[in-house]
Amino acid sequence: MTDHTTRAARLQPMGIELPLGKHPAAVRQRIETMELLLERAFTLPVVNRKVGLDAVLGLVPVAGDVLAAVMGGYLIWEARNLGLPKWKLLRMAGNVAFDTALGAVPVVGDVFDFLFRSNSRNLKIIRKHLDRHHPETRVIEG
Repeated sequence: MTDHTTRAARLQPMGIELPLGKHPAAVRQRIETMELLLERAFTLPVVNRKVGLDAVLGLVPVAGDVLAAVMGGYLIWEARNLGLPKWKLLRMAGNVAFDTALGAVPVVGDVFDFLFRSNSRNLKIIRKHLDRHHPETRVIEG
């Protein structure tokens, strides 16, 4: 009852299984799920563009931007636990800070949130690290 597959079965929001544990494969799945939620959760029908909570929360003044930044910070925290170098963590933090700062500007910031995907950029940094240092976590997408 304590292995990661049994524990993961308890966490299934929106039909997505989130594994628990510190091993790189579990971390990879969690950060990919978080990035999906923040950047590509649903499609806007008129423009046929995928958006996520980051853009939606950006519509709420101040609190929405802060909450989106905290959620983006989760990816950085997971990256730190994976042992990414400090310069990569700083680059990731810069992506989130840039997104938060420009996203806080009324109207222009809302448009910016639809275009600049800091969490997708950060996921790319983490994936490169995992592919190099933990190749067993690679997933063939089809």
